[in-house]
Amino acid sequence: MKAIIISKHGGPEVLDLKDISLSKPKSDEVKIEHKAIGLNYIDTYHRSGLYPLKTPTGIGAEGAGIITEIGSEVTDFKIGDRVSYAGAPLGSYATHRNYPTKNLVKVPDNIDFRIAATLMTKGLTTFYLLHKTYPVKKGETILFHAAAGGVGQIFGQWAKSLGCKVIGTVGSDDKIENAKSYGYDYVINYNKENFSKKVLEISDGKGIPVVYDGVGRSTLEGSLECLSVRGMMVSFGNASGPLSEINVPKLIQPKGLYLTRPSMQQYLSTKEELAEGSKLLFEKVSSGNIKVEIFKDTESNTFSNRISSVLTPTITSPKSDKPEPSVVCQIIFIGLVLSTPRSNKGTLHSVNVSFEATSIFPTKTKAFQSF
Repeated sequence: MKAIIISKHGGPEVLDLKDISLSKPKSDEVKIEHKAIGLNYIDTYHRSGLYPLKTPTGIGAEGAGIITEIGSEVTDFKIGDRVSYAGAPLGSYATHRNYPTKNLVKVPDNIDFRIAATLMTKGLTTFYLLHKTYPVKKGETILFHAAAGGVGQIFGQWAKSLGCKVIGTVGSDDKIENAKSYGYDYVINYNKENFSKKVLEISDGKGIPVVYDGVGRSTLEGSLECLSVRGMMVSFGNASGPLSEINVPKLIQPKGLYLTRPSMQQYLSTKEELAEGSKLLFEKVSSGNIKVEIFKDTESNTFSNRISSVLTPTITSPKSDKPEPSVVCQIIFIGLVLSTPRSNKGTLHSVNVSFEATSIFPTKTKAFQSF
């Protein structure tokens, strides 16, 4: 059994592949043999120390596989069950791990492990945004920033299936058509157009009831400007940097706006909430309302017991043959590990990847578009 461990915070060089021996699962845990794991942008925060962890520690919050052993008090799962998870405790960058059943869900037979591993965080985020934080209504016009990103691709399709008119923003023209393919009725390049003015035009000057924003600092004020009276600003990420101080009398008070900062921990903290979200998510995928595309296979080299080789593949868009030179991933033994992907303008992006943890020599990795 192997796992990637960090003993200190820093760049990709702190990721250390180690042989591990797992104890028997605790009474409320199961042992999982990973078939695929997901990489998420938050992993770079944990690795770098932006979100500090007590080290040494494992890393990675998303995985899927088969249960090989169960704890003494586990009754709702059995050996052989197909399962997936997203969230703490961290440690998915591993071939095997123990994991508490309270955060575990069963994966339907028709859902590929690679889909399950890379869908949980982004899919469940979309679930709570659309159904819990601000439950949208059919016919509403809503705005989502970073429409071509990992959450954005799922969000557009899900919102469209609920009957919403969906506006999305992207950072470059080459992402516009890509975003439209995921259900967005309007797509705005916020680096070329004033998106708040465009949204007000689309809404006949009335503004919109909700903005979902994972970009952060650079889009905050414009998002507040295009909200209607008593509208809600849902800030769930900070890809462009953390939010600065907000001038409440100037930006919030005139229209009586609401500002919230939700996370999975607040909306999926119980088994019942997790079961509700994952059930609906898998139903959306099974019905075809949400399509997840695997767009690139990357073969890694053979590795020795230590990390002895690094690949830096160019990830291409599923809608284009043009490479994304801004994205750099490091393939280390059993999977793709995010380094510090940035565009030429310094805007942070995310790449979501799963790997076949059982075929280690050589490893075949599966990369998912996530811009």
